[in-house]
Amino acid sequence: MLSSTRVSRRNFLGGVAGLVGSAAISQRGAFAQTGYVSKRPAPSARRFRSKAVDAAIESVSAKMSDPELAWLFSNCLPNTLDTTVTFSNGASGPDTVVVTGDIPAMWLRDSSAQVWPYLPFLTADPELAQLIAGIIRRQTRCILADPYANAFMPDLASREPLSWSKTDKTEMRPGVGERKWEVDSLCYPVRLAHEYWRITRDTKPFDTKWAQAMHAILETFTAQQRKTSRGPYSFQRQAFSPTDTLGGDGYGNPARPIGLIYSGFRPSDDACVYPLNIPGNFFAMITLQRIDEMLTEIAHDSAAASQASHLRAEIKAALDAHAQVHHPIAGEIWAYEIDGFGNAICMDDANVPSLLAMPYLGACSVNDPLYLATRSFVLSEANPYFFRSSKAEGVGSPHIGQDMIWPMSIIMRALTTDDEQEQLQCLAWLKQTHAGTGFMHESFNKNDPTKFTREWFAWANTLFGELILKLVSRRFLSHFSFQSSNHHSLEYYAGASPTGGAG
Repeated sequence: MLSSTRVSRRNFLGGVAGLVGSAAISQRGAFAQTGYVSKRPAPSARRFRSKAVDAAIESVSAKMSDPELAWLFSNCLPNTLDTTVTFSNGASGPDTVVVTGDIPAMWLRDSSAQVWPYLPFLTADPELAQLIAGIIRRQTRCILADPYANAFMPDLASREPLSWSKTDKTEMRPGVGERKWEVDSLCYPVRLAHEYWRITRDTKPFDTKWAQAMHAILETFTAQQRKTSRGPYSFQRQAFSPTDTLGGDGYGNPARPIGLIYSGFRPSDDACVYPLNIPGNFFAMITLQRIDEMLTEIAHDSAAASQASHLRAEIKAALDAHAQVHHPIAGEIWAYEIDGFGNAICMDDANVPSLLAMPYLGACSVNDPLYLATRSFVLSEANPYFFRSSKAEGVGSPHIGQDMIWPMSIIMRALTTDDEQEQLQCLAWLKQTHAGTGFMHESFNKNDPTKFTREWFAWANTLFGELILKLVSRRFLSHFSFQSSNHHSLEYYAGASPTGGAG
């Protein structure tokens, strides 16, 4: 149920169709004549410039009838390219570092997600394709350096980690920024690499080292099933927050080995309460299918591909048997975490992979009955991290705490539904909670959006750009008169299901 701030079609955009005005609107963009000043760096100061992305921004924003949304879109979509990438192309091939924004390190998760909305533009922009190829090569090096690390420094030879990691009790290696083991950290690079390959059919990034990285992922996933031992990974930190360290001598709380992959930490970088994270394992199952396909078709490595297929089947069987729980209010839903002994946590966290994001990641259909029941739970007060006020409603995270809504959850809500009214409401909330900054944030206080965390959080920004591209293209592509390259790029979104990939 939507909150009391539910927007009327008459007073906001005239429905989602109102996102796009007449094709006769000036190509300078709808926001250009309304007093909204671009928040992008000057062209000379941008870290990377994509002609295809810039052309799409101009074309789409010019046809958006809501000037504030057009302004937000034009600021947010290019934010990763504008501010967070360092690209080089030398004798050894392209190499790209992507920092999160205000933290000078490269998370495997964030760096993959930050550039995901640009993939449809690769065929129209060879330089952008090289940038993404550079990320794949860099992530390969990171995984080979340490498959248990979540974040890496720009200099992979550096022995200076992030400031808060310096005294961590774990096996710190050169180049590692932080060493929190999270299942999704190894899933996101495969998602990016697979989609890059699917779109471009370029196999140059997928060399012997990349195949070795895929082997490392398979070995790590298998070790963290913990069938015979706790495995090689442990982590402890002296911290005020218990979510920053692992109990059990650094191995986390106990769980029964049922075939699922143990995770020390959640996608939020908070410690798991129960080590068997359900959204993470669904993501791993899809990841193994992609590894199987790429090792078969690119590396011609039937033995490793068979290992991936077997591991995927084990995880699927375990999810089918154990992921579903009975909630006293919501009924049959997916749990967020379990321990295999019958204990479960029913909640959701805004960080992706989440239960809300399951269709976006390709784990299920938006019409799956179990997903719909779980979604209803996630978007209700039965979820302890769902917050609602007269300003907005959405999912938060223990990572930031009580009453802090994450824009990412509002965006993900809109990306995982085909309900126009719900999408419309999500846009209204996003419009009225960016606190005049022109960007998305990590989180904002449900009663006062001017109290927010992380002014520079590139993942949320480009995810908002992805949402606008999807809403515009899927409904209104037939009304546009784009140049060929942009037309084909937006056709990608027009054909995209809420799984985030092309249909």
